[in-house]
Amino acid sequence: MAGDILSQSEIDALLSAISTGEMDADELKKEETSKKVKVYDFKRALRFSKDQIRSLTRIHDNFARLLTTHFSAQLRTYIQIAVGSVDQLPYEEFIRSIPKMTVLNVFEVQPLEGRVLMEVNPNIAYAMMDRVMGGLGSSVNKIENLTEIETKIISNIFEKALENYAEAWDSLIEIEPMMSEFEVNPQFLQMVSPNETVVVISLNIQVGETSGMINLCIPHVVLEPIIPKLSGHYWMQSDRKEPKPNEIEALKKQIHLADLLISAQLGSSDLSIQDFLQLQIGDVIQLDSTIDQPLVVKIGDKPKFTGQPGKLNKKIAVQIIDHLSRGDEDGE
Repeated sequence: MAGDILSQSEIDALLSAISTGEMDADELKKEETSKKVKVYDFKRALRFSKDQIRSLTRIHDNFARLLTTHFSAQLRTYIQIAVGSVDQLPYEEFIRSIPKMTVLNVFEVQPLEGRVLMEVNPNIAYAMMDRVMGGLGSSVNKIENLTEIETKIISNIFEKALENYAEAWDSLIEIEPMMSEFEVNPQFLQMVSPNETVVVISLNIQVGETSGMINLCIPHVVLEPIIPKLSGHYWMQSDRKEPKPNEIEALKKQIHLADLLISAQLGSSDLSIQDFLQLQIGDVIQLDSTIDQPLVVKIGDKPKFTGQPGKLNKKIAVQIIDHLSRGDEDGE
């Protein structure tokens, strides 16, 4: 690796230390052959590679942009949403990190198994509800005293936003998010086992003058069937989507309706400019082809067929005889 290459001055210093006895060559060899131990915490298992985390970040960057547009239209106020961080940690650690009373939207993502949790800072949820009800977007944190009407309004706000989540994942997999549960106390919510690895995507959101966080918690079991698709190699392959059958048929119809210029070339002749300027009606130009040679039929400016002249229904016509050699036309 490039990071292990020594400069010439470092090599000279190392050789000098060995020759003067400051460094023992045998000890140096033992140090090189000794096993390098890396501390690993089994309680905090890292089950996603950096490449997969980057793919999840890319998807949720798109989701943040879609959500910004959606909430801006719904709430008619200044909205700014961006991905703050993407981490993997045990589910228990995530639950301990969020407030004791908060807004928890749990939704399914068919056809994937399991559920995804969207935790919304209460200040943000109240500011959104205030805008929906015609207010200025002020925030009051009284999450433990939500009325049935307030619960329904807040739940509807984020349920409508799930369409954007499906669109954000559309380049990778078609999902159908569906709200399944609304809760305010994380202690009453047990989605997976405490030690299950989850990916937590934190979105920084600002609603008018109020700012806060939206955390998306995706368990490993949900992403497990599509983990191979989260690699950078898959993204490079899937940038170019295969056309659907109906798209191919529509393309064929459009091609069949396209106009092409077809011309038959009787022959050619070389003239000087002086002879060309002196041409008169009735003059005869001698061509370089004989009467028994086939004509060259061009599509646009490309020679494609050979043909013979004739008449059809008292009109001049050309009958196609054969294809021209295609040795140099593979890419056309």
